[in-house]
Amino acid sequence: MKNFKKYYIIGAEPEEIYKALTTETTIRLWTGDLVTIDPQEGGAFSMWDGAITGEFIALEPFKKIVQQWYFGEQEEKSIVTIKLHEHKKGTSLELEHINIPDDDYDNMVEGWNSTYMASLSEFYDED
Repeated sequence: MKNFKKYYIIGAEPEEIYKALTTETTIRLWTGDLVTIDPQEGGAFSMWDGAITGEFIALEPFKKIVQQWYFGEQEEKSIVTIKLHEHKKGTSLELEHINIPDDDYDNMVEGWNSTYMASLSEFYDED
């Protein structure tokens, strides 16, 4: 298992980013794909036409999102924690993804950087 941590700067306020990560309609706008989401503790989600699935562990409005991502039958839970901090350019998004299966690590990091966060950043750069 491997862990990944990185900071991203996104040109929108933390409240907007939080809503973009927890509101089905907004997620569909920035991903361009099918999404189902139940943004409450224990609520399930599916993004990018089912490529990412899991459930919410904790939500602290406009500040923090904690999710479990499913990778089949692994013993240790793969946990994604997103913390939102005010920044002079909008939001500093702190991402930590722990317990990524070794075989999935490179693809997961590439996905975080070039798909997930790139799509979110581009969505707000277009405004």
